[in-house]
Amino acid sequence: MKVRFFPVLLTLFTAMTLQAETKPASKTELATIGGGCFWCTEAVLERVPGVLKAVSGYAGGKNANPTYEEVCTGRSGHAEVIQVEFDPMVVSYEKILEVFFEAHDPTTLNRQGADEGTQYRSVIFYHDEAQHVAASRAKLAAQAHWPDPIVTEIAPLTKFYPAEKYHQDYFKNNPTQGYCSFVIKPKMKKLETKGVIPKG
Repeated sequence: MKVRFFPVLLTLFTAMTLQAETKPASKTELATIGGGCFWCTEAVLERVPGVLKAVSGYAGGKNANPTYEEVCTGRSGHAEVIQVEFDPMVVSYEKILEVFFEAHDPTTLNRQGADEGTQYRSVIFYHDEAQHVAASRAKLAAQAHWPDPIVTEIAPLTKFYPAEKYHQDYFKNNPTQGYCSFVIKPKMKKLETKGVIPKG
């Protein structure tokens, strides 16, 4: 009895090819970081290729479901942060942190420009131990570019609270608003010139 290997191998090869072609898309990941006013941080991170979604919100505080007014007092303990969903096949967590350290001054404690208070602190909230290690390495690497000590806090994320709807996509929806015109636009231009983010 003859065994016909070729048809069997062809069938197996076809099955494997189909399986490869129908493989689901890569799993997305989350990063949660704060570098001053979340309107600005969101505008920058939305321009990073591979970032699928950026949501302004609050993290690192004491009470649940904080409001913008509560966070603005500085007494809730929350920081204004951005939570980004990204495709790790397109952009790495390390690259996002690299952009983060370029997009704000991580050496000023609880302040970015005229925005002052603990809610504006520089912070990385890590989601797992791998992110914890990556954040520590990124902070160390970034120090080479700053003459003053980096004060960025690195802490585990306990809970992220999305900010009110009017804060989402603020720069995109309010390009002529004063803060957008005089603070965010110049920062975006600077980052474009340096090649940190692509031109919009």
